[in-house]
Amino acid sequence: MLPDDDFNPIIGIAAVLEPGLRRIVAPNPSPMTHRGTNTYLIGDSALAVIDPGPDSPAHLDAILAAVQPGQHISHIIVTHTHLDHSPLARPLADRCGAPVLAFGDATAGRSSVMRQLAASGLMGGGEGIDIEFLPDVILKDEEVISGDGWTLEALHTPGHIGNHLCLAWGDACLTADHVMGWASSLVSPPDGDLTDFMTSCAQLQTRNWRIFYPGHGAPVDDPAARLDWLVSHRNSREAAILTELAKGPSTAETLAAQIYTQTPPALLGAATRNVLAHLIDLSGKSTVEPVGALHAAASFRIR
Repeated sequence: MLPDDDFNPIIGIAAVLEPGLRRIVAPNPSPMTHRGTNTYLIGDSALAVIDPGPDSPAHLDAILAAVQPGQHISHIIVTHTHLDHSPLARPLADRCGAPVLAFGDATAGRSSVMRQLAASGLMGGGEGIDIEFLPDVILKDEEVISGDGWTLEALHTPGHIGNHLCLAWGDACLTADHVMGWASSLVSPPDGDLTDFMTSCAQLQTRNWRIFYPGHGAPVDDPAARLDWLVSHRNSREAAILTELAKGPSTAETLAAQIYTQTPPALLGAATRNVLAHLIDLSGKSTVEPVGALHAAASFRIR
């Protein structure tokens, strides 16, 4: 994780980030959500609400209070189905009558590998998934959503979870949990897929972005450098895993303890899931293989 000590927003108050864009931070701080979930409002009259956030009556009230005279909510867009991003979508829709748009339900966008691992029931995962979420409108990759004075392009960026979307707003991008400035994303199979994560990073690197607005934390002012860091960070984790496996077979849990030496104990579980994602990715590249059946606690060895 990276320091972000200067990001201390007033919770529940809509802050103007630039013309046509406001942010409300939800009251759900944690080691995984930083100060809380960022809910964004785009537009001047007909508003798009992006990531309504957790099931919080106080946050629902804050979103509705941010709708000024002459404004209304026309779209509710969910970037992905984690419990800190999507549950408030339906209560908000019930209050304002706007449709809920997303890539799909909690299993949408999974790769065939992850579908097989999920079906095995041996992979664990499922942390913080909003399994009840159903959108009114399904968004496709590169689909354009237009409102009163604004346009967004949905970019399917699986990795953190299969149904993850980033939203291009001109040369700005709302990157949700794929790219954040204060931490790297959790990738926990079978919902998360590191192979897809790296592909999504490469997809974002093809564009010249001015700024990223993430799902948690402060805006990212140098998007290209941050994407380069994310790719380098994942490559360095892969190299560290292979270094340890060169000494002999090992499990994701043991490897995490050996590699994430600066990580607080409370976050080693998440680190273990990230290592498991790397091991599955390396298995797909035929670089490593499980000793016996592939499951969450399996030992892996270099091929």
